[in-house]
Amino acid sequence: MSSMRTAFRAIVCLLGLMALLLSTGPWADPASSVTHSAADAAFSPDGRLLAVADTTAGSIALADIAKGAVARRVAVSSPMAVAWVGRRVYATEFTSDAVAEIAAVGGNVVRRMRVGAYPRGLAAAPTGRALLVANTGSRDVSVVDLPRGTERGRLRCTGEPGCVAITPDGKQAVVPNLLPTGDGTREDNAASVGIFDIASLRRLADVKLPSGSVNARGAVVTPDGRWACIVHALGRFNLPTTQLDRGWVNTNALSVLDLAARKHYATVLLDQPQEGAADPWGVAISKDGTRLWITLAGVHEIACIDFARMMRWIAGGLPDDSPVAKSSPEWAITMRNVWQEIKANPAHRSELVNDLAALYVGDLIERVKLPGNGPRGLALAPDGKTLAAAQYFSGDVAITDAAGKARKTISLGRSARPGAARRGERIFHDGTMAFQHWLSCSTCHPDGRADGLNWDLLNDGIGNAKNTRSLLLAHRRGLMMSHGIRANLSVAASAGFRFILFRTPEAGEVADTEAYIRAMKPLPSPHRTGPGRKALSSRAVEGKTLFESARTKCTRCHSGPLYTDRKLHDTGTRGPYDSGSRFITPTLVELWRTAPYLHDGRAITLQEVLTRYNRANKHGATSHLSRTQVGALAEYVLSL
Repeated sequence: MSSMRTAFRAIVCLLGLMALLLSTGPWADPASSVTHSAADAAFSPDGRLLAVADTTAGSIALADIAKGAVARRVAVSSPMAVAWVGRRVYATEFTSDAVAEIAAVGGNVVRRMRVGAYPRGLAAAPTGRALLVANTGSRDVSVVDLPRGTERGRLRCTGEPGCVAITPDGKQAVVPNLLPTGDGTREDNAASVGIFDIASLRRLADVKLPSGSVNARGAVVTPDGRWACIVHALGRFNLPTTQLDRGWVNTNALSVLDLAARKHYATVLLDQPQEGAADPWGVAISKDGTRLWITLAGVHEIACIDFARMMRWIAGGLPDDSPVAKSSPEWAITMRNVWQEIKANPAHRSELVNDLAALYVGDLIERVKLPGNGPRGLALAPDGKTLAAAQYFSGDVAITDAAGKARKTISLGRSARPGAARRGERIFHDGTMAFQHWLSCSTCHPDGRADGLNWDLLNDGIGNAKNTRSLLLAHRRGLMMSHGIRANLSVAASAGFRFILFRTPEAGEVADTEAYIRAMKPLPSPHRTGPGRKALSSRAVEGKTLFESARTKCTRCHSGPLYTDRKLHDTGTRGPYDSGSRFITPTLVELWRTAPYLHDGRAITLQEVLTRYNRANKHGATSHLSRTQVGALAEYVLSL
């Protein structure tokens, strides 16, 4: 009997040992319920550690570069961006309106500093005494005094800032707005870039990017402080969406700003004539300012640019002995040589924005395929020889040399098997789904929302462009498109594949994309107050009373949990080119982030919707309201 007990104990011990090995060894799957998404990366000052914002896992991963593995993780709330100051890591916490300060050695959060609503971008001042935090929700940039851990003030932006860069002397900030904020009917509608004096918190200039510029996600200032480089998509929204070939609908760009003159200098295209470079995202520049790198999130590549030579040529300095400078029958027959034209007259650099071949003709760019999916944030190591590209959908970081060639990949951990919504999110952001890779679904619907541009989608005839609509809660809204042309989300999603991506969807792609859209949740409005943004301001409470009153008649159409009756109405806003006068009642949920307003984006603010474009009281009875009452009503609607 005792020998049997001994054998039984031995078996139990062996099983326990096997369980321990399975839970801690190479067969372990400790992250089986976690999805890893690398959004941003930054090297420590000594280059030994890499901080990675793992957004969906809610953590900052600190990876040992030499070992090629994550050394420790620190829990934070929806990190979007990271930066180092000394031995401390700073991370934006998107859903908590805070920046977390992390001790790299201990791997713990030392303190949290309050900033604006929905912080996304982050930059550390050269002195190491301040952080600049781009807050997309409150549309400003927090200037954080690091020794004190408090805000010194905010830079007030004209739109949603997606990122921020600081000049080498630490005096100025360059802040691109993600999206256009102007009148959607203007032919030059585009995102702009704010230039600020940090000490005085004063905006020095607001530089408009070329017409159709959207999704300005990356910015960097050259080491000499002369130029700012902005990467963004460039929508050709003034053309009907009849084809994708040769950038007819979308191109992808690098814009250079002259910081001394505070003006736009030039824009070059990252695409090739027959292959787009969908969704440029992160950008980095060498310490000597000669090389520039850009992640192309939609096509899973990194673009390496000979920046110094490009800038000389843009200034008209094309060498006489360069092959590009020598005319030939081949040049004349195959394509225009814009560099020769710029050499003759540097003012012709304005034409680079429409030249798909310029960078390739001059051998100024090389695009390199990365090993993962969805590269976003990009970091250059202190030695200037190594790059780290945070690959969002593969949940890892590609470590490459200066030529963009991958050396190794650092995994953030094993992710859970992707469900339909995650598969759909990946499809939604994948530019290789589109014909010739010019754009992804997210190009026009960043974060699933709207890009602020008017597009002529041809579903209601040609020549009557409509403002892009957010896809949030689309599965519950019934009829889709401004005129209700599509019966529901499923019909609209399928049409999007065929008529926007010019792709016949494979089995499951539409269903997965729908699952992603269904999974999107509204963000609480930054116009609300209190914990969790659940309370209305006193002004919004007054507006709520007006909204629900019989005097304004707002709830006749904007009713129910989505604030829409899902019907078509004539609101008196038909334009000269519209095919009809009845438009679907839009949901008011998240209206705070969907400007400009009305079906054609002609109203820049809600006040304009209620006054300038509602003089006949067909869009609610508002003409009798005072200016103060209109402001209160708008404040309530922006709080929804």
